[in-house]
Amino acid sequence: MNAYDPRAIAAAAVSAGHDRPAVALAHDTDDGRLVVFRIAPGQRVPPHTSTSSVFMTVVSGTGFVLGGDGERAVRAGDLLALAPREQHGMRAADDELVIAALITPRPGSR
Repeated sequence: MNAYDPRAIAAAAVSAGHDRPAVALAHDTDDGRLVVFRIAPGQRVPPHTSTSSVFMTVVSGTGFVLGGDGERAVRAGDLLALAPREQHGMRAADDELVIAALITPRPGSR
């Protein structure tokens, strides 16, 4: 069994630039990929799609997640499920937003 602390992973995540969210790959197999996002106020993950299912857990903070039915406010403890090819994106509200996303199967593995 592998156990992960998403808050610690988020704290250590690296951003590609001051205007881009920090992202860390926590686990990666053909069956699934676990990614942790740390999104500061004013930052966003632009809308995109995946051929895989995406399951998100809001670890801390508040923000917004875009799905096929529009954008919804999220907060710590919320769970979201997105179907394959469903457009999705994320943005922080007034505080830092940490989201753990399980992508299954791992894109490109099947």
